[in-house]
Amino acid sequence: MKRLIKEFAKGIIRENPTFVLALGLCPTLAVSVSVGNAVGMGCASTFVIVCSNVIIASLKKLIPDKIRIPCFIVVIATFVTIAEMTLKAYFPPMNRALGIYVPLIVVNCIVLGRAEAFASKNTVIASLFDGIGMGAGFTLALILISAIREMMGTGKLFGLTVFPGFEPALAIGMPSGALLIIGLLLGFFNTIKERAK
Repeated sequence: MKRLIKEFAKGIIRENPTFVLALGLCPTLAVSVSVGNAVGMGCASTFVIVCSNVIIASLKKLIPDKIRIPCFIVVIATFVTIAEMTLKAYFPPMNRALGIYVPLIVVNCIVLGRAEAFASKNTVIASLFDGIGMGAGFTLALILISAIREMMGTGKLFGLTVFPGFEPALAIGMPSGALLIIGLLLGFFNTIKERAK
């Protein structure tokens, strides 16, 4: 059980996809304009990571080594299609807000990286916990970046005014603002990691 908890926790802290591994930055930059978008993208990505990890770990002995990457992509694409169709059917505004970035989860290096580096070499249960941890870490990173960008870029959070009389920094709401916030957070987390050694 300790190993499973460790697998879960590493995705949130030690191997956070965004702040430690610097993976999946394209959707992070694009959808982190609002916390609502971040939650939607995080949930969709977590669903895909968890499901693809479980299936790949289950089928690893049946997948020939020479074609493992195409097989992984087919499995990942299946779950991305399910996530996209679910968003279209039940959450149309969220689907419109996330746009092309949901189908692009297929080539997100976090998902394919976990399939190759972890799920193809470990048990189904360990892969399940790894997927949940990585998905949670990615989602929390998206929420943190989005909350900062939304508050600084609009002065609001979830549509509610946070700082009355605050003059929003409109540049923070632009892609360049996302790069700035991510860079500052990467520096912050690296400093904490260095001091913890």
